Amino acid sequence: MKLSRIISNQNGVSRRQANQLLASGRVSVDGQRCQDGAEEVSRFQEVRIDQNIIQQAEPAYYLMLHKPAGYLSATKDDQHPTVMELIAPNIREHLHIGGRLDRASTGLLILSSDGLWSRRLTEPDIKLPKTYRVTTASPISPETATRFAEGIWFEYEQLTTSPAQLEQLNDCEARVTIFEGRYHQVKRMFHAVGNRITSLHRESMGSLALDPELPVGGYRHLSGDEISSVGGRS
Repeated sequence: MKLSRIISNQNGVSRRQANQLLASGRVSVDGQRCQDGAEEVSRFQEVRIDQNIIQQAEPAYYLMLHKPAGYLSATKDDQHPTVMELIAPNIREHLHIGGRLDRASTGLLILSSDGLWSRRLTEPDIKLPKTYRVTTASPISPETATRFAEGIWFEYEQLTTSPAQLEQLNDCEARVTIFEGRYHQVKRMFHAVGNRITSLHRESMGSLALDPELPVGGYRHLSGDEISSVGGRS
């Protein structure tokens, strides 16, 4: 929301008065004086007029979880355990999942209270690379890498996927990097070339790589540099 709107939303403060407050240097955002009413301010930032808080900053959470198999990427479910059950109860209610993994899949899962920030990780148009280590039921054919690089036609969406990269590790194992993150994309790509994935482990999303020190089922808060690498706090 624009800073001028936050100020003028307060009882008894007109738009004209808000502009006067800004011009006089009486408004601060996170402790820094701000005179630009057009500046976008998120709900995670504190706004003051003089020493009076007019917007209290909400807590912002950015977590990396090492997802185990058998857990749903969901906030709650009546039949299966969810990844939220692995998170401390006092912060669960603030979180949503940025880039889900299906129940059998493992690896890097990001949870945050900042929806705009996490959408930068998952929005297909942004083309953020996401890397997975996969095991297949049958040997990976020599032409698979070429097919992935050309893009795979998805009938349901009526589109061809962006070029993907495949690094073959052995007959039935590969590292695959995609740049969209559509529904079950990697599994559907292998299905399109006549193969089937038996295990899928996400290693990274953009510059966020699964911490090798993080135990299965464990999580940690992201560092400031890790948060900024996605685009900073929204």
